[in-house]
Amino acid sequence: MKEGKVKREATLFEALIPILVLIGVLVPSIMIYGESPHIPIVIAAMVAATVAILRLGYSWSELEDGVLKTINMGMQAILILMIIGMIIGTWILSGVVPTMIYYGLQILSPGIFLVATALICCVVSLATGSSWTTAGTVGIALLGVGQGMGMPAPVVAGAIISGAYFGDKMSPLSDTTNLAPAMAGSTLFDHIRHMAFTTGPSLLIALVLYGIMGAGYAGKELDTAQIQEILTTLSSSFNINFLLLVPPVLVIAMVVFKVPAIPGLIGGVVLGCVFAVLFQGADFGAILSASNDGFVSETGVALIDDLLSRGGMQGMMWTVSLILCALTFGGILESTGMLGVIAGNILKLAVNTGSLVLATVLSCFTVNLITGEQYLSIVIPGRMYKDAYAERGLAPVNLSRALEDSGTITSPLIPWNTCGAFMYGTLGVHPFAYAPYAFLNLINPFVSIFYGFTGITMIKMTEEEKAAYAASKLHA
Repeated sequence: MKEGKVKREATLFEALIPILVLIGVLVPSIMIYGESPHIPIVIAAMVAATVAILRLGYSWSELEDGVLKTINMGMQAILILMIIGMIIGTWILSGVVPTMIYYGLQILSPGIFLVATALICCVVSLATGSSWTTAGTVGIALLGVGQGMGMPAPVVAGAIISGAYFGDKMSPLSDTTNLAPAMAGSTLFDHIRHMAFTTGPSLLIALVLYGIMGAGYAGKELDTAQIQEILTTLSSSFNINFLLLVPPVLVIAMVVFKVPAIPGLIGGVVLGCVFAVLFQGADFGAILSASNDGFVSETGVALIDDLLSRGGMQGMMWTVSLILCALTFGGILESTGMLGVIAGNILKLAVNTGSLVLATVLSCFTVNLITGEQYLSIVIPGRMYKDAYAERGLAPVNLSRALEDSGTITSPLIPWNTCGAFMYGTLGVHPFAYAPYAFLNLINPFVSIFYGFTGITMIKMTEEEKAAYAASKLHA
């Protein structure tokens, strides 16, 4: 920065300029042109940098330092995502994912169809870490079965969405499950354990409601033609064996026993490779290909091929690049104090822990609403509220949980959000139609807010976390 040039704090209007530009560019890019959000975010970052340099007195080198610091905070999540791509590819090759889907489909029964639908989608999304893949494959089959039973499509779609987003939140293979703790400063497995306190009860309530709604269909016959085709194709294409459930069980065990995320997930890759050799007879070349480029299914059944052709380190690069763009944008807003100005105005309304959680939930939903992008609903509020939680002595897992209890979970309920648009295009049911029946997605944010006001499971910072936070502020 040139000598004599004084930096100043942004006004609220100046801080909102990049946000307004982001909305103005992102919405038409996604809704009209069907493009990815990457470039609109870069454009908004350029505008933020321009405001910071021309209006606030920052130099480019200062902005660059801020961006690099923010990206560095997300590097663990990026590394984990690359490993997760390898896990997905090797777990499909080894038959782990097909086995989970195969056994999950066995629980279908007319009397508990809606409950079974939600649970099946839970299993598939936990195995794949993807709500989109779950809804776009098994979800389509389940929707057809439900309609064959005379069930309204929005009701079945709501159960599919609930199950799919349970796994999207709780699976260590999910990108949002890795992104939220990276933004809040918590660890992956601590984040998953803490989410269980809000997501678990929310799922149980949702299942009870689906059970009540589905009871009226108990006497109707179930057309299992589509499901049977999946089962037959899976059993003929893979060696389905109960022992193939060992890798996901061990990953869950690692969550329980607090194994560090990166070595734990690398262990999952190793297990996938070993099981691919033992159960599917895969050679070294096939393992390398699945790990890097993903698995390619060629069963001839479109439903199965769409479900299982995925994974690989390269398959995560779209998400990695989006995270880098979002972190660049967030880094500029944060390092120049723009996020602080916006957060400060919102935090004037947060007088206690409950109102802080409420502000977080509403902010995440608002970002989902105005930007149409799930990742931004985690990144922007995550950066905005990190200090506020720390200053109240609240552990980072409280923030990371609130981000997912609102940002991740509400994204498919908004038609112009990328998630809502995908679900509409895939299931053929408008988000406003299935939203009243997506019970998990509706209940989860309110459970999170309730915990905030009552103090239930709101963990305080440890002495180590306090020291780390103080050190980070000292060197900021």
